[in-house]
Amino acid sequence: MKHYNRQISFIVGVATFCAVAAANVSAATIKGNVRYSGARVEKKTFPVTIDQYLCGKEKEAGDLMLSSANGIRNVVVSLHGVPIGSKAPAPPVPAKMDQKQCVFVPRVIVVPVGGTVEFLNSDRLLHNVRGGGKENPPFNRAQPHARTIAIGFKSPEVLRVDCDIHSWMRGWIVVAEHPFYAVTNDEGEFVFENIPPGKYKLQAWQEILGRVDQEVAVSGEGTQTITVRMEKK
Repeated sequence: MKHYNRQISFIVGVATFCAVAAANVSAATIKGNVRYSGARVEKKTFPVTIDQYLCGKEKEAGDLMLSSANGIRNVVVSLHGVPIGSKAPAPPVPAKMDQKQCVFVPRVIVVPVGGTVEFLNSDRLLHNVRGGGKENPPFNRAQPHARTIAIGFKSPEVLRVDCDIHSWMRGWIVVAEHPFYAVTNDEGEFVFENIPPGKYKLQAWQEILGRVDQEVAVSGEGTQTITVRMEKK
């Protein structure tokens, strides 16, 4: 019996040690920036032919926006191969895409698989939201002022969103298969936190420039800085 109790104590002790060791595994932060390295980009605009009292007379294309240091805005960056915890995630908070002054804001959003996008209309005129992909059902809904439309997405993919009434309006929804997705800010910057040591594949996607893959090695704690370069193909 004493031998049995010692055996139980040993097993409990090993389990406790493993739990503490797992909790103390080092994790790093990745701070990155996405830079444009191609030929000079000329500013592109579209003429506005309807609802000029609110939309204005022209709109910037918005499909490739660069900072003064050539940082690329609205790039979707994802890190693949990171171990995902076994704990069930909390229900995702709905992502929001508004329509302000005849532009989708933000232009690019990430929503997790099983998540919902709430489309808003802050403009005092009629819009519609139309989107379609190969993995999620297409949608096309009229949207009066102050109306909110919620649409769920169940499969990972990239979908384009348009307004048929205002042809220059365009947005993008990226349905993410795991938590390690980010959208670059106005300076082309992104951050991933709590990344354990290992080798991973980083993907950067931009609506004009396509996709770039890059290997990333994380060696331990602290902050690691990386640069991703994209150009027109």
